[in-house]
Amino acid sequence: MIEELMIEFARRTGLSPATEQPRRYLWTDAFAVCNFLGLHDQTGERKYLDLALALVDQVHHTLGRHRPDDARKGWISGLGEAEGEHHPTIGGLRIGKKMNERAPGDPFDEALEWKRDGQYFHYLTKWMHALNRLSRVTGDPTYNRWAVEMARAVHARFTYLPPSGGPRRMYWKMSIDLSRPLVPSMGQHDPLDGYITYNQLQLCLPEGETDPAAVDLGNEIRELAEICRDRNWATDDALGIGGLLTDGWKLAQMMIQCGFNQPGLLTTIVDSAAAGLHAFVLTEPLRLPAPYRLPFREFGLAIGLRAMERLHRSTCQQPEQYESHGRLPEVVGRLRGYQSLAGEIEAFWLDPLNREAATWKEHLDINAVMLATSLAPDGFLSL
Repeated sequence: MIEELMIEFARRTGLSPATEQPRRYLWTDAFAVCNFLGLHDQTGERKYLDLALALVDQVHHTLGRHRPDDARKGWISGLGEAEGEHHPTIGGLRIGKKMNERAPGDPFDEALEWKRDGQYFHYLTKWMHALNRLSRVTGDPTYNRWAVEMARAVHARFTYLPPSGGPRRMYWKMSIDLSRPLVPSMGQHDPLDGYITYNQLQLCLPEGETDPAAVDLGNEIRELAEICRDRNWATDDALGIGGLLTDGWKLAQMMIQCGFNQPGLLTTIVDSAAAGLHAFVLTEPLRLPAPYRLPFREFGLAIGLRAMERLHRSTCQQPEQYESHGRLPEVVGRLRGYQSLAGEIEAFWLDPLNREAATWKEHLDINAVMLATSLAPDGFLSL
């Protein structure tokens, strides 16, 4: 089933066989890279690693360049052709929306903004994670260095000090060339996503990396730590809860494998996710029929619950690693009561009748790829 979902995704979006104008979307493609790496690990087949490598190259040459319907041409970073090939992510990457971004001076339209191109920080961090995973699988530091270059570039544009004073903040959405904010409000989990991902890029290195200065994100990490200070991460949104749970397992792996040392943060994140999950379940959203549900958001929660399965197993098998984490094992144990939700979500959307709903068909690529991630999550969840 998983191989079928991913091979069909590759065919449908112009990855394999490759087409001149492939359909690339950054969030979906980040999960897809990790899924192909997972399939490579599970099957030992080289074709899945080749698909991951081809997808990274196609994303950079599609979303790292201006749109075909844009008067601007070339790399969105402004680099020349040859230099852009060596630094394809240094200008960030487009979201991949169907409509071009809002032009300077055009009025803001909230409904249209969801359909317009630009750059989202939380999509960029997903791509950084995918590049780090690819780098660690192949041993080639190039991919992780591209992720670090992107982190430095987008951090400088997404974060800012308000002119009126006060703590540093972040924009939700930036223009394609990172020259202006398109949505000035701050995403609830964007600073946390960045903080964890930057540490991952700096600490969880491929075997071939020999230059610590090439992956130094110390200044960026300090600035995001400032934004994260005393913030409330709790949410009752399925995708947001799933992201917190996934971050929790990522942090646990980083502490055991990569030397990350902030035990209080892991407990805070898991505690926030537990509170949000309790609120989510009380509203009974999984009882609604398919036309009133968004599969990819539910799969985000299911993936997070799969991450918690792994964290619970780790706390039981390696209790000495969590001695400084206070009540973490207790909170993780409580979350076990929600584990069945992951299977319920997957079974609902594996039913062909439910996949006839517009909510499945209109977001087919992201739904299919995240279903594959939920069914076989280690490609995405493992560091």
